[in-house]
Amino acid sequence: MRHRAMVWMASGLLLTALSVRAQEAPKGAADPPQPLALGAVAPMSDVKMMNVDGKSVALADLRGTKGTLVVFTCNHCPWAKAWETRIVELGNTYAKRGVGVVAVNSNDPSAYPEDAYEAMQARAKQRGMAFPYVVDATSDLARAFGASHTPEAFLFDRKGKLVYHGAIDDNAKEPEKVTARWLRDALEATVGGKAVAVRESKALGCGIKYRAHATSS
Repeated sequence: MRHRAMVWMASGLLLTALSVRAQEAPKGAADPPQPLALGAVAPMSDVKMMNVDGKSVALADLRGTKGTLVVFTCNHCPWAKAWETRIVELGNTYAKRGVGVVAVNSNDPSAYPEDAYEAMQARAKQRGMAFPYVVDATSDLARAFGASHTPEAFLFDRKGKLVYHGAIDDNAKEPEKVTARWLRDALEATVGGKAVAVRESKALGCGIKYRAHATSS
């Protein structure tokens, strides 16, 4: 009886662990996508996406002379909110220095209404975003990039090659205690035509709530 009880206990722990992992996994994907490799070019560059100003733009339209920054983010995620002010400050600053900047919301608003288009428009205005904040209406751009978290940054150099991928910095909740400014340092190096010292960091945040793929009837 004792042996049987131990087996049931072990089975219960395993199921609990699997359940937790399932809750943490991004919605709409069986497995987290593999992120874009360093040195790769941006996929789906010609796909038009709706910006908060009502105009459709593609990544190719936004490419900067010094580089291009793509940040997958959203409205509802506490991590995205914590880094939001820094993301906007970096985007506004480096957009003036020749970097094309775009924030992308790939979340399914049916899962989180706070990520709906109208809410994105309000957030962009509230935060003073001087760069596009667009809707990835199928979540396919996020899948193509292998983006799995909000926020998650992808920085391309002036030749269109990926030179940095990962987090904004090393402390979301306490800006005054940041010791590693990965994205800022990568942007500064890229604008100056220099090699990026730290090319990857671990993206932390909420799992992207991918929209389900359309099914054919």
